[in-house]
Amino acid sequence: MTAIEIDEDDAGKGLISLVVTVVELLVDALEREAVRRMEYDDLSPEEIERLGSQLLALESEIERLKESENIEREVENLRGDLDDLLTDALVDVANREPGLEGFGD
Repeated sequence: MTAIEIDEDDAGKGLISLVVTVVELLVDALEREAVRRMEYDDLSPEEIERLGSQLLALESEIERLKESENIEREVENLRGDLDDLLTDALVDVANREPGLEGFGD
């Protein structure tokens, strides 16, 4: 199983990298949910506009924070590690559950 590594020499930088990574993942999930709701005509044009503006502002602030803290590479690496962990976990579950044997192939 893949492990997430944070630089012990700079725990503060590691912590902010982890927090920014988690916030990025939450923003990605919010964007997917917004698209799903738009596809089902679940949002008014005003709600779509407001949601789009808020998500754009969040993304802009995240990028500003990554640049000001010089953590672009750390966040990218953590996202890759989290993707690997999630894939490993899903494959493990699929291998344990009947009917999901080919999931990780």
